[in-house]
Amino acid sequence: MTDKPTRERIVEEADDLFYRQGYEKTSFSDIADAVGITRGNFYYHFKTKDEILNAVIQVRLGNTAKMLENWEADGELPEDRIRSFIRILITNQAKILDYGCPVGTLCSELAKLNHPSQDEASKIFSLFRVWLGQQFQLLGRKKDADELAMHLLARSQGVATLANAFHDKAFVRKEVDLMCDWLNEYVK
Repeated sequence: MTDKPTRERIVEEADDLFYRQGYEKTSFSDIADAVGITRGNFYYHFKTKDEILNAVIQVRLGNTAKMLENWEADGELPEDRIRSFIRILITNQAKILDYGCPVGTLCSELAKLNHPSQDEASKIFSLFRVWLGQQFQLLGRKKDADELAMHLLARSQGVATLANAFHDKAFVRKEVDLMCDWLNEYVK
């Protein structure tokens, strides 16, 4: 058993299940079973699946913001920080091959469902977009920083989608190298 509070464990397991199975296909029972609690105990913490979804989105927003802060602290130059973003495809390759991008899959599913939390979930992409835009501005690309950020974000999502479709590790590595080469053109 873990020392984490039950509510935190519920959100952690729900996050994992929403990623692996999808939001719509994940039931209260699935989450309660994963946590090892009764449904009554589960309902004490969350009354609806949407409440859990909102908690998962908030955790993902917080984790993404923290990751960006770490990249900021660890990367001496903006190009180093942007490479950290690009290389996340390698870092998370195994999961991406199996389930796709956690942000992209959730946003796509919520869009298909026309779910009210769709806009909140897309804020995770916005964190990446704004942060990447700031990095490109620091590279001296003030006029097209947002365009470059969106290009890189779109390309990484495309790689994640195709990596999931084809389960091709070599493709991911090749695309990461190509994105790094593309970035090098803006650093010169």
